[in-house]
Amino acid sequence: MRLPVLDDATIPELPNHYKGKVRENYDLPGDQRIIIATDRLSAFDRILTSVPYKGQILTQIARFWFENTADICPNHVISYPDPNVVLGKRLNILPVEIVVRGYLAGTTSTSILTLYKKGQRQMYGITLPDGLKANQKLPTPIITPTSKAFDGGHDEPLSEKQIVEQGLLTQEQWDTVSDYALRLFARGQEVAAERGLILVDTKYEFGTDEGGKIILADEIHTPDSSRYWIAESYQERFETGQRPESFDKDFVRAWVTQRCDPYKDPIPEIPENLVRETSAVYIKAYEMITGESFDAWDVEPALLDRIRNNLKPYFK
Repeated sequence: MRLPVLDDATIPELPNHYKGKVRENYDLPGDQRIIIATDRLSAFDRILTSVPYKGQILTQIARFWFENTADICPNHVISYPDPNVVLGKRLNILPVEIVVRGYLAGTTSTSILTLYKKGQRQMYGITLPDGLKANQKLPTPIITPTSKAFDGGHDEPLSEKQIVEQGLLTQEQWDTVSDYALRLFARGQEVAAERGLILVDTKYEFGTDEGGKIILADEIHTPDSSRYWIAESYQERFETGQRPESFDKDFVRAWVTQRCDPYKDPIPEIPENLVRETSAVYIKAYEMITGESFDAWDVEPALLDRIRNNLKPYFK
């Protein structure tokens, strides 16, 4: 049986449609926005396939965290008209992406582990001590901000001084954003630990409303915006130099890179078993993070029909 997927969420009756890589957005009057999370899987700046339940799971994990951090920081959520949908405030997104890291980890060119291995100790306006090992817990969580590339460019590392001097944020905005980020991360690590997980690092996006108030946007502490490790096996794996056990969703990415240059070549058809494996990882992540079970049988096959019906009050 083929599992239900939402690979397109075009709804002509809704106004001002913008199609992102994985989300469909509709701007409503009154500075409100409908955000529909599809099941599309994006990597290498293109869509590879669609993963059953991915959109609903990410929406509901973010909902869990938004509701469990609302006392720390205001967020963009107004309501949830559907399991795949957020009705949110339309914000002016700040041009700085905030990444909080609790461990010396990462694989990208801007990750602190990559820079540390190159011999750098000063990065993002922070000095790290000598003698740290890969995947080791940092003395205290740090913020490693990057410029937010809106036009397809690459994110660049920034320090607090650069952010303020370049006018990306005012000092007051930076103080607010950094305070929110560290407090959100502390709450995330605390709740994750209760679930047998380690919240390793995460990214946050903030925006401002019409009055200039800073508000948390996008998503929070999902497996797509955060790195989680399994707590039970972490210490032994760290001591033996093994990669920590995590929610490894990269079956599809690895399969594709073994068969073509994903930035240039046509993408081969992704085998159904890989897609199902990836879906199972998202389900496991949902259940471990939220502590709730995910019943796939409750997900209707006609997802777009369900969403359209739930969004009828917002039709033009």
